[in-house]
Amino acid sequence: MSAAMKVWSRLAAAVTGATLALVVPVHAWAASNGVADVAIEAAKSRRGRRGFGFFGLFGGVCCLFVVAAIVLVIVLVQRNKRNKRP
Repeated sequence: MSAAMKVWSRLAAAVTGATLALVVPVHAWAASNGVADVAIEAAKSRRGRRGFGFFGLFGGVCCLFVVAAIVLVIVLVQRNKRNKRP
């Protein structure tokens, strides 16, 4: 198996595990308290608004920084592993 395939499979497993670890408990909690009705009403009320506003722009920039940080960490870890081999 190539090194790229190993990295890809490990990354996919980590993302899947993290997603399931976060989504399943939140979904169970939301289904048990009636939060679903509140979420539906919030989604309906947001449809009428146009544009992102300040928080939409801030959220987008924040998301880009988080993704860039994750990619940077992965690249640095991979470089560090490559440099340690004798």
